[in-house]
Amino acid sequence: MKKFYYVLALVLCANATNVFAVQDNSQDTTGYAGIYNLQQVVVTGNGHHELMKNSTTPVHVLTATDIAKAGITDFQAALTRMMPNVQFAPSSMGSYIRLNGLGNKYILILINGQKVVGDISGNVDLNQIDMAQIKRIEVLNGAASALYGSDAIGGVVNIITNQPKDKLISAVSDTRVGAKGAFTQNANLNIHTKWLSSYTSFSHNEVDSWRHNNQEYTGSEPEGETALSLQPLVVGYHQNLIRQRFELHPISRLLMYAEGSYNYKMTDRPRKQEGWESGYDYDMRFKTQRWAAGAKYEFNDNHSLQVDFLSHTFRYGNEYMTDVESKGVITNYVGDYTQSKKQSLYDLEVKNINHFYEGSTTIFGGEWKNDFLNATSGDVDNHVYNLSAYAQHDTKLLDNMSVTAGVRYDYNEAFGNHVSPKVALLYRPGAFSFRANYALGFRAPGMDELYYHYYKSNMRGKPVVTFGNKGLNPETSNYVSLSAGYGNSLFSIDVTGYLNYVNNMIIKDVVEIDEAAKQMLLASFPDDLTEASFTKMTTYNRYLNSDKGIIRGVNANVCVYPYNGLTLSANYAYTYATTKTGGEWIPLERTVKNAVTLAANYNHTWGKTYTLNVNLNGRMQSKTYYPGYEDAPGYGVWNLNTTHNFVLSKYLQIEPSVGIDNIFNKIDNRIDWTNRRYANYNPGTSVVFGVKVKFN
Repeated sequence: MKKFYYVLALVLCANATNVFAVQDNSQDTTGYAGIYNLQQVVVTGNGHHELMKNSTTPVHVLTATDIAKAGITDFQAALTRMMPNVQFAPSSMGSYIRLNGLGNKYILILINGQKVVGDISGNVDLNQIDMAQIKRIEVLNGAASALYGSDAIGGVVNIITNQPKDKLISAVSDTRVGAKGAFTQNANLNIHTKWLSSYTSFSHNEVDSWRHNNQEYTGSEPEGETALSLQPLVVGYHQNLIRQRFELHPISRLLMYAEGSYNYKMTDRPRKQEGWESGYDYDMRFKTQRWAAGAKYEFNDNHSLQVDFLSHTFRYGNEYMTDVESKGVITNYVGDYTQSKKQSLYDLEVKNINHFYEGSTTIFGGEWKNDFLNATSGDVDNHVYNLSAYAQHDTKLLDNMSVTAGVRYDYNEAFGNHVSPKVALLYRPGAFSFRANYALGFRAPGMDELYYHYYKSNMRGKPVVTFGNKGLNPETSNYVSLSAGYGNSLFSIDVTGYLNYVNNMIIKDVVEIDEAAKQMLLASFPDDLTEASFTKMTTYNRYLNSDKGIIRGVNANVCVYPYNGLTLSANYAYTYATTKTGGEWIPLERTVKNAVTLAANYNHTWGKTYTLNVNLNGRMQSKTYYPGYEDAPGYGVWNLNTTHNFVLSKYLQIEPSVGIDNIFNKIDNRIDWTNRRYANYNPGTSVVFGVKVKFN
């Protein structure tokens, strides 16, 4: 840890020194400015387009340029390398994400303001996100339920896609090859005319399964000698995603759109072999279909009406790769598919945006959502609808002071009524900015938490039972933040402190089985449980409102432009996240107290035909908490990427790239018999190659 703090202090001091070293006001600060570019347009903070510097709600932005210069083609890598307050844990089920100390279910992920669904055991399938057409990623920290409703307790991640209007035809092909069989191919074709625009993209991703040790994995620590294992630390997969969007301008003030995407993903898990305890008979298959349509009509320059509809369906299950035999009978043949879970969301939203007087924006909106869940293992086939109405008003109180006030009313079929207010204040004297925010967030109980009637036998033959609870209340949070910033053509700095107090946290409670519970369980699962089952099964699970959580944190961001073409940045996140369980406050599982991301980017053009970009970035973090178990150790990973842009003609550019990921080969080769309590999932040092071809 001493090294961690020493490096952080060294970088911040170096940046502070560079502020006074050079004064070149002519430089372009729109390059690798990342979250510091205050001229960036954002939409997530207050629900309408505005400059970042004018937003009363602080928003962090990663642009497509930032991501490309770092040599990143993966959504998870983009957030991990550039935002220290974000952590990921990948698995065969998807990815477990934490933002400012809170996990998956408290984070709302959007594409163009519309919700992304699709999780397995709380892990989100992030392969649904199309990196080929990303324009920017906007991250709003903390509660945002006044605009976005349920799930926005820990924050909102909004992926904004690209719809270029400056070229009649443009096409890009981006290929990248890395270690462990990693291969990414992104391609898009955009056609824009006065009346009609078409945006088409395709992505293919694949990676092999891999691990750092050779120990046998059986689900528990084995006794005696261990054999070689087939159980990977990271499960391989191959995936294809295609997306199509059309935009129509029949008259000058009307925009209509329709879009659809289809994602297909298969895991590539190791097969069972004779003499091996681990291995799998099946792979997991994921399918996602997402359809959206809408229109925006501008009555005049000050008033507009927008209507959006979304249909999103996510399915996953098991596709058998070998015949499975039980008691001499083949129960599953090669190619058989059994669906485990299907999630669907239908969402209709109407939004009216008004500028009643200069310096003001007023939003009125209404939303209808209907969530469906069909889960075979959980014995659930149900749905819950939600009706909402919201209003928000932004206005200038003075030339350098703005305020935002908003409120949302939700009626949820499962728990009834809920009201979510929000107040935000911005004060901008000169180059300084000061913000204060308060927001109440809420999260409706998930349908698994409400309705599950779950039975499964784990790898050791132990029955696992979980019951939902129809009497659950929504989880709520009170979020307060204060921030201060300063920026000019030489450098920018921003510091935010926040407190997020979460009530009625829904947990999976462990209940000891007594005689009454045994009889209840036998009656609930007559085909699965017998008296003999209770020699292995001593507890069962049920959902209930129990815990409280307090997250205290500080995010600090510094960016320096010492001279034209060079940008230095440092981002620091301190997160102290605790939960009260059984009367005792303990760290929230998988939280990291200290993390920092660092970057240096150099960009220079020679003549009109060649541009070099060199990017060095690193992430360092302290240990990851796993209460009751061994914590995962801290680590530091550095990456180098170079891109070389050659302008071959007016219409054609080629951009090869080469880089080194994990320069110092920092890996975690510990043995964890659950294969779950890790923080560093990096495969080690590797050379990465890529080539991008642009036509316009």
